[in-house]
Amino acid sequence: MAAMDPKYKRWIRRISFWLGIPAAVLLVLVLLAWSVMIRMPGKSFAGPLPPASPHESALGEQLRSDVERLAGTIGERNLEHAPALDAAAAFIESSLTDVGHEVRRQSFDVDGKTCHNLEVEVAGADRATEIVVVGAHFDTAPGAPGADDNASGVAALLALARAFAHQQPIRTLRLVAFTNEEPPHFQMDSMGSFVYARRCRERNENIVAMLSLETVGYFSDASDSQKYPAIFSVCYPSKGNFIAFVGNVGSRQLVRETIGSFRRHARFPSEGGAVPGFIDGVGWSDHWAFWHFGYPAVMVTDTAPFRNPHYHTRGDTPGTLDFDRMGRVVDGLRQVVADLTE
Repeated sequence: MAAMDPKYKRWIRRISFWLGIPAAVLLVLVLLAWSVMIRMPGKSFAGPLPPASPHESALGEQLRSDVERLAGTIGERNLEHAPALDAAAAFIESSLTDVGHEVRRQSFDVDGKTCHNLEVEVAGADRATEIVVVGAHFDTAPGAPGADDNASGVAALLALARAFAHQQPIRTLRLVAFTNEEPPHFQMDSMGSFVYARRCRERNENIVAMLSLETVGYFSDASDSQKYPAIFSVCYPSKGNFIAFVGNVGSRQLVRETIGSFRRHARFPSEGGAVPGFIDGVGWSDHWAFWHFGYPAVMVTDTAPFRNPHYHTRGDTPGTLDFDRMGRVVDGLRQVVADLTE
């Protein structure tokens, strides 16, 4: 076989070099994106879960009771079912006052109906002007009893309210039950969390962290039970047995801080990401409203429609949730909130 002309060898080397530069740039961008958005501090718990502690077991039963009250006894709750929405607000308010909190109502009108956000505040000590907000919405999508979405988040909020009822953290802690998260109010100015976050900005309040508790009770060990938007399946597990901490890129530090705290304290699988907010699912709860007004915010979630087949259906009932695992998650979140406020 004839030897290749040196001229052609030089051209091949040049072409290979120039083709290699885009590939190298792409690789650098991928690694940079992984480092900024996907890589999180600590390690997710792996292996069989240890036996639940007595505290975690008791917490799981309390969570079950609250979810059954909201999604079973009360059921679908939204402005189309206003008496049920009011009943849910009354239950939340009484649960908070029973442990010593003073509840403040933020009332506003939508389509001729009065809606209420419910807020309690645990005043801080040395850094009282720095505010940590933990919130969950108590309304449901049309036609759904809303056990996971979002009685689970409200039950977690009530558990945290009980845990911090008689404490004085360094930072101020606010626990807020929001109304009108679901369509047709979703990401509109009638959304309860939007009304609340707008008032915070108008008052120039220094909210240093916001946690949105959104669907925290559905778990599965089945293969391929976990789905993802876009290309994230290559980065995260295929089993839906973890709790997720999700924020936009601007909230990256808070995502890292919260999941790092959770992994230090909780023996439960966890994943996190700080990714562009326009990606499907990333901004699908009350944390979006806080982003809109320039506050760092993170959603704590079981990933809802990317895992739970009952999402926004009549099948979203208390019997589909795992209260044992939910108790472990909420106890871990108690430690996260303690770290954020201390």
